[in-house]
Amino acid sequence: MTKAPNKENVIPDGYIVDYIDGKFRPDTPEEYVRQNIEKKLVLTHQYSKDKIQIEHQISAFSKKPRIDIAIFKTDKNFSQQNIEIIIECKKENVSPKDKKDGVGQMLSYMSACPNCSWGMWTNGKSKFVYKKEIKKGKNEFIDYNDIPSNDGSIDDIDKPKRKNLKNAVEDNLLLVFKTCHNHIYRNDGLGKPEAFFQLLKVIFCKIEDERNFPNELEFYSTSNERNNSDGQLTVQKRIHRIFEKVKRKYNKIFSGNDEINLKPRSLAWTVSELQSYSLLTTNIDIKGKAYEEIVGSNLRGDKGQFFTPRNVTKMCVEIISPKENEKILDPACGTGGFLVSALNDLIETYKSKTEKNSNQKVINMTERERNLFNDKINEFSNNNFFGLDIDPELVKATKMNMVMNNDGSGNILQCDTLLHPHEWETEFKRLFLQGLKSDQNLTKNKDLELFDIVLSNPPFGSKIPVSDPEILSQYDLGYIWRFENEKWNKTEKLQTSVPPEQLFIERCFHFLKPKGKAAIVLPDGILNSPGLEFIRYWIMTKFYIIGSLDLHEDTFQPKNGTQTSVLILLKKEEKNQDKLDQSNKIFMAKLDNIGQDKRANPVFKKDDYGDEILITVKENGSYVKKKIINDDTLEIPTSFKNWIKKEKIKW
Repeated sequence: MTKAPNKENVIPDGYIVDYIDGKFRPDTPEEYVRQNIEKKLVLTHQYSKDKIQIEHQISAFSKKPRIDIAIFKTDKNFSQQNIEIIIECKKENVSPKDKKDGVGQMLSYMSACPNCSWGMWTNGKSKFVYKKEIKKGKNEFIDYNDIPSNDGSIDDIDKPKRKNLKNAVEDNLLLVFKTCHNHIYRNDGLGKPEAFFQLLKVIFCKIEDERNFPNELEFYSTSNERNNSDGQLTVQKRIHRIFEKVKRKYNKIFSGNDEINLKPRSLAWTVSELQSYSLLTTNIDIKGKAYEEIVGSNLRGDKGQFFTPRNVTKMCVEIISPKENEKILDPACGTGGFLVSALNDLIETYKSKTEKNSNQKVINMTERERNLFNDKINEFSNNNFFGLDIDPELVKATKMNMVMNNDGSGNILQCDTLLHPHEWETEFKRLFLQGLKSDQNLTKNKDLELFDIVLSNPPFGSKIPVSDPEILSQYDLGYIWRFENEKWNKTEKLQTSVPPEQLFIERCFHFLKPKGKAAIVLPDGILNSPGLEFIRYWIMTKFYIIGSLDLHEDTFQPKNGTQTSVLILLKKEEKNQDKLDQSNKIFMAKLDNIGQDKRANPVFKKDDYGDEILITVKENGSYVKKKIINDDTLEIPTSFKNWIKKEKIKW
């Protein structure tokens, strides 16, 4: 007889485990917002779970509503008179002006709780915080930047000290980015892309201010400044002063004429939302997810770009295992996902090696030792990472992404990668070769063998074909091929048009040194369509196919349902090229789980009974129950490395 599962270790389908009280609650958009706020309260604001109650019932004007989150003055008395902070969480489509569920609801709850001083209302895109004061027997609600931390400090809300900056947790940084972008878009009359780039300028100012150690922080907006026109202008002057430094420091990203074109009110509000976080020390995955999601929602999809999910880029990088001295290129870099993943992988590798050799954590090193460590990171990030893209907005987005993740932005350049090298602009070639520290003449495709690693998800699709004969003629795959004498032969006749991803395969070949490695995301049609067999033939004559990873159909959802695979390739030496030699074994994997469904909702591991599995983990000093993401990308790199070792494949 099969033993029934321990229901404490599973969760019914469609439910989540509440972060505060451990109860099962329906997995709804509103609950998503509340769970992120709960984690922020504990991990960022340092409130004890014992002082927090969820769905706490109160008496209010003959009704008995339930407060989403109530924070009490002590952990002993949960009476209505002892409530200090009220927080109401709504789903994104609920307006703050909604008569039933808007900000007014939260204010009425505050009025009903005589000793409640603070209230917050949020839908994940907008946030309102008020402090209640009683003047002449009446409640007055004063707008503030944020609720106070557990220590009760109000001053730090308005003007945070460097030592008190907080690392973002879970999706809180994503929610802040969304909130700021939504505010700018709604109040400044800008299109979504322009609102996005204005937000990025402000984020750059935040990063620059954090790096201006040990000087006092200038990136702040007090509640008083935010709420009056003179104060808003003061904030504007302060931030514009920082932006002048940013422009000088990152003159390859911003021109001297660039400005932050936000209304003083919007700028002050945006600064107040960002100021309490440390963008430098927040976990790279949290930063990466927040940045790439906000970029993707504003810039993706109109030119065949469907940016590679972070879990896929990390998987590819871990398989390729880049070294400190290897030069890495993404010839269609988009927002820089592959490059950031590779940079962070190398940083972690170098950090582990440094800590092992010195027998101490980097954080515990002397200032001189930490500076040497950072100098080394700056060296390989600035010398070895290169990204190209035809879209100037994506080039700028990639540069900004690299800066947020320890830099390496100098070698991100705009270029139509598919053009013949002799057609590339002189200034581009100068900057490209300058970054490579090379005096190579770029006049033919053979001159491009400059990189040890190529990582790429090129734009693809029949809707954006390449039909220019000047471009097609430089590629073997730009010609018509015929099967004769039991092999494929290139004819002298050009194809009418070719989807760009087919040409990008060959361009990646051009960029790689002999024995160079590549991971390329391609539509499955290239790998299995009978009409494209000549491409597979060409690939096998130029590369050793080391691995083929069949990605789940939901990998690029909700924007794109194209079935894709990742090819892991090793470029043959010239003497072995044009020989159909694929005698080596190939690592084959089918990713049945990608960690999300077609709506991009997370998918978790389940037991044999269909219940989501829970594990207990220690997190920031306390034990919490968490679900396990069902994502095969987490396991593939280890399987690949074990296979390589077992098969004794030179890699």
